[in-house]
Amino acid sequence: MLSQTGTTRKPNPPVPGCMELVEATRADLDLLAEYWYDLATSMEQYGELNEIAQEGPQAAIEGFEGLFAEDETSVYLIVAADEQVGFLVLREHERPSRVYSSVIDIVDLYVAPEWRDGGFGSEAIDAVEAIAQDRDADSITVSCEWHNDGARRFYEDNGFEPKQVTYAQRVD
Repeated sequence: MLSQTGTTRKPNPPVPGCMELVEATRADLDLLAEYWYDLATSMEQYGELNEIAQEGPQAAIEGFEGLFAEDETSVYLIVAADEQVGFLVLREHERPSRVYSSVIDIVDLYVAPEWRDGGFGSEAIDAVEAIAQDRDADSITVSCEWHNDGARRFYEDNGFEPKQVTYAQRVD
């Protein structure tokens, strides 16, 4: 939102505690793609394997259409006081060799920059916990870039513990 001086300003903030997850539909594809593209391009700074192949959010639409087709994946908009403030992608899977075998993985959690620091990310985590309980999941997992100190701090502040490190290697 632009002020009269031409600078970006936050819209009137929704009241904390009024956040809800709304199941996204194909009608939300453009917004989801824009949000995803902002998230993905912000991850480029953490390594060359994060480099985006195509300019602009349009390429993400096909990816979200694929997610809508997966039974184990749920895509949500994060909505607060009728404002769409971000998105969340969850994926359910089983680890049959583990005692705690039913897992919900937070694939993507994004709150738009103008809505950050309003508690919406933490409220989304609370909502994921409720979903996990409703679906009889044993645990919730999430990953983030190793050098993304803000994300690591956010997840730790919301009760997550470091468990595993994923290494990546580019194949030339």
